Amino acid sequence: MRIRLSGKSTRKVNGGQTLIDVVIASALGIVVVVAAVSLYRGQRQSFALSADAAGMRDAGTAALLLMSRHIEMAGYVPPDKPSFADFVEPAVFGCTSALPIGHQAASACIPDANGSDGLIVRYADDAVATWPTRAGEPTDCLGQRAGEAGEYTVISNRFFVRTPHGGDTPELYCEGSGAASNKQPIVAGVERLKLRYWISGAAAAADASSIPPADWSNVVAIDLCVQVRGNQRLHATQYLDCDGVVRRGHDGRARQVFMRRIAIRNHASSPI
Repeated sequence: MRIRLSGKSTRKVNGGQTLIDVVIASALGIVVVVAAVSLYRGQRQSFALSADAAGMRDAGTAALLLMSRHIEMAGYVPPDKPSFADFVEPAVFGCTSALPIGHQAASACIPDANGSDGLIVRYADDAVATWPTRAGEPTDCLGQRAGEAGEYTVISNRFFVRTPHGGDTPELYCEGSGAASNKQPIVAGVERLKLRYWISGAAAAADASSIPPADWSNVVAIDLCVQVRGNQRLHATQYLDCDGVVRRGHDGRARQVFMRRIAIRNHASSPI
């Protein structure tokens, strides 16, 4: 006797994916990848801009500090050597959008393509009130020996801005009066100096171009402004320059200005 079982047979369903499933999964994967790349690029750009801003602050602060400490020494003469006063006058001499050259009464200005101001600072060094070498020798703005240990010497430091030959980064330069002195960069990224001078009894500061030769000995303070350029290129940048004018960067780089008023401490009419 045969027994026939009736009913529907069961089949195992295939677990494969349809084309729509593949398309949706691929689209979601692309969205996740694009979001991750965008987040990475945004964080990387944010970090680069923050580092650029920090670099500009460091450069501006360093330039103000280096120049300030020499300007504050302008006109210094050791108390036991009053005759040195004839060799440090005028204690400062500046140029508007030009480079200062020469010494004392023979100082002059030559045009500067960068449009940056220049400054000469003079003082007597006894290797005690300034920054001597380990051997006790007086030094200039580059830290180079400018005289013999235990002797007095006149220091003449020249500050200006220049872009090195073959380079594209402007730098603050100093030319000292040391025996082995030459022009050397001291702060990178500085693209402009702007200086205004306070004459004893004046109601406002003046540009170097408007100061008569006889009045350089009457300068009691200097308004120093340093304009620093960043390294990162942006789509559009605006900045406030040393003259208080809002400008747009022509090369997409960020810029900042740093200002300080420095008193000529060794002048009889100094405000401090």
